[in-house]
Amino acid sequence: MSVSIYSIKLVLKSHKLSKKLVEIIRAAGGFEVLKEGDTRKPDLLIFELGKDAEKEMGLIGSLLDADEVGEVFLTSDVAEPAVLMQAIRVGAKEFFTQPIKAEEIRQALHKFKERRKGSALKGECKIGEVISVFGSKGGVGTTTVAVNLAVSMLQVQSGRSVVLLDMNTLFGEIPLFLEMSPQFHWGEITKNIQRLDNTFLTKILSRHDTGVQVLASPSYLNGHVRPTPKIMSHLLELMRGMFDYVIIDAGQSTDDTSLRVLELSDTLILITILSLPCLANTNKLIKSFLDLGYIAKDRIKIVLNRYLKNSEISLKDAEAGISKELFWIIPNDFTTTMSAINKGKPLPQIASKAAITKNFAELANALTMPEAKQEKKKWKMFKR
Repeated sequence: MSVSIYSIKLVLKSHKLSKKLVEIIRAAGGFEVLKEGDTRKPDLLIFELGKDAEKEMGLIGSLLDADEVGEVFLTSDVAEPAVLMQAIRVGAKEFFTQPIKAEEIRQALHKFKERRKGSALKGECKIGEVISVFGSKGGVGTTTVAVNLAVSMLQVQSGRSVVLLDMNTLFGEIPLFLEMSPQFHWGEITKNIQRLDNTFLTKILSRHDTGVQVLASPSYLNGHVRPTPKIMSHLLELMRGMFDYVIIDAGQSTDDTSLRVLELSDTLILITILSLPCLANTNKLIKSFLDLGYIAKDRIKIVLNRYLKNSEISLKDAEAGISKELFWIIPNDFTTTMSAINKGKPLPQIASKAAITKNFAELANALTMPEAKQEKKKWKMFKR
């Protein structure tokens, strides 16, 4: 059985960096470092950016477009977000900030081999579940549910991975709910979505201290390209391959992009509350989604938020009004919930023993357990 040897060309400004990279490459095995003057097309170019990074990026893009190199890894002592975004645009597969880390290089070389062998890690690729949280109207707590469900999902599913995507296309609030200041948001990648792969997506995501990864929306009007159905298809395909669960704060938008997200979702959590206008909207949305064929009825889960036992509208009346059974009921705990929002913390971090926190954990379990267990848990929560 033949073993492939891949050629690497190093274009570096530092002799010390060159020496270290050669040691790592040789230790990885299966690579040949081309000597200076060798005119063969390299399978991989590792290029160090200098002071005129913009000009050098243009050169890299030209080499890739002309198919004069296979893949490109970039390295730089500048770790500014703008440099990384430009690297994505020109088509670089990896970007290493300096000082370089040997393990990071080894992993990148391993991934390169897998891509060249044509496997693209298919055997190890996740097939994650996409769960969209959609509000029947504004102010029903869509972001609260999405954020706390994502955190709870990670806590009850040990060893699993969760990413939280903010699809509120104007003034998304997830960073406020988690007291984060993400360097990147989806508005910065929409112009060159075809360049985005799992390597760069990993670098773009922001990690919350709970372990949840976050891709925020733009925080202000700044001319970013709005996500299209095609862009969201590509982004969700990548996320599904990287994470066990993709939780989407879908807001209340019903434009073409939002509807495409619903089509790609395994589960739609439709948030409602016990008010006649909200229940009427919920009923209209269910009928619209079903009539237009965006999602199957059994994939729509109605979650009642802010439930008070002494409400004028009973649970039975609510179900009759929307012609669908409630999947879950979240109790009204205004004080705890507002405290969490104002502190920028998810419920498990400020009130781990509160009834509403436990309710979110049970909801996370209900969405991931086998059907029989879901039914048992569900009826426990729905006991009248």
